Amino acid sequence: MTASLENRFDVSPEPATSDDVAAQVLATARRAKAASRVLATATRSTKDAALHALADALIASTVEIVAANAEDLARGRENGTSPGLLDRLALSDERIVAIADALRELAALPDPVGEVVRGSTLPNGMRLRQVRVPMGVVGMIYEARPNVTVDAAGLALKSGNAVILRGGSAAARSNEVIVGVLGRALAAQGLPADLVQSIDAFGRAGAVALMHARGLVDVLVPRGGADLIQTVVREATVPVIETGVGNCHVYVDASADPAMALPILLNSKTQRVGVCNAAETLLVHADAAAGFLPSALAALAQAGVVVHGDAATAALAPAGVDVVPATDEDWATEYLSLDLAVRVVDDLDAAIEHIRTWTSGHTEAIVTRDLASSERFVAELDSAAIMVNASTRFTDGGQFGLGAEIGISTQKLHARGPMGLAELTTTKWIVHGDGHVRP
Repeated sequence: MTASLENRFDVSPEPATSDDVAAQVLATARRAKAASRVLATATRSTKDAALHALADALIASTVEIVAANAEDLARGRENGTSPGLLDRLALSDERIVAIADALRELAALPDPVGEVVRGSTLPNGMRLRQVRVPMGVVGMIYEARPNVTVDAAGLALKSGNAVILRGGSAAARSNEVIVGVLGRALAAQGLPADLVQSIDAFGRAGAVALMHARGLVDVLVPRGGADLIQTVVREATVPVIETGVGNCHVYVDASADPAMALPILLNSKTQRVGVCNAAETLLVHADAAAGFLPSALAALAQAGVVVHGDAATAALAPAGVDVVPATDEDWATEYLSLDLAVRVVDDLDAAIEHIRTWTSGHTEAIVTRDLASSERFVAELDSAAIMVNASTRFTDGGQFGLGAEIGISTQKLHARGPMGLAELTTTKWIVHGDGHVRP
């Protein structure tokens, strides 16, 4: 199994959290709460202008940010971080441009705050409206993703929230510089710099204190490996929106067009390996295996992918392509690397049963020309996103038109799938009467 950053980003509670650290984190949360009240009444034009200012500030600070990121990358290589996770950590001039563009795209989206979710006039004449309002203070605990620092800040700003970030040691220098850039840009726009704060300096004890800041932090979003997420879910007293790891599947049905299936498979697996919407398992219908797998395995090998396959897969491997015997651990693994588990299944029922057994509930894809097969796949699987004849890599807030995302939720509460602006709001009821009293 590929080593993951959560082993170096340990947020497991210590026997006792330092009183001094806890006090400083709570003071941070109080400043965030005060800042969130300022932002809650800001107009859309104010927030959108601030988003453009943040984007401009990031571009202007590219040299400083990339230099800080180089320090994190060097430390990661020294620590043996995998290439896929280093890619997730890396920033470049081009990536900073893309991150800044995502902020500008957020500015162009409708403001969710104040949206009327539903409303009615009761028989007694009272008028009811349920409207979207900010959460208040959003906490983020994540790892090795400096782009998430900007995404979280932008989404929080547009949705009227303050954000407290714990980005982990792997990206500590990158995040330190980015948060400073964002804070100065906010202040220049007349908004509190405390709308975006980091507690990275407080280490693991700071993460624990953030998990326990109930009453000051309104919701906590963990984003990273399974150990990190489950630790936060178990230990937090703050309400948690649980994001999930991505053990995503591509199923090639009996009727699939191989010319369509191969690009979908390669894009799902190799377009970017260190992300949660990359495919980790390929399932192929037995009737399609002989016509699809030899060329698919050759293409995967050419792309540098190590295949962990069952006996039927190994039997169809062309000369020069090695297949590592797969175990149950492979079916369960989110590799985040150039590794792929491959299995030949008897039929659609077997594919669905395999996915139900091993999925993390993130994204599943079917490649098929059979409408009935696609409809069964969609209806019978319960992941947050189902793709029909499309790559798993499309499960993304930007690709869905939501702007950036704060994470991809695999739970079943109000937020599921890519979490954009609406998912960072709650609602309040507004009731207008005319002297009404309850009989």
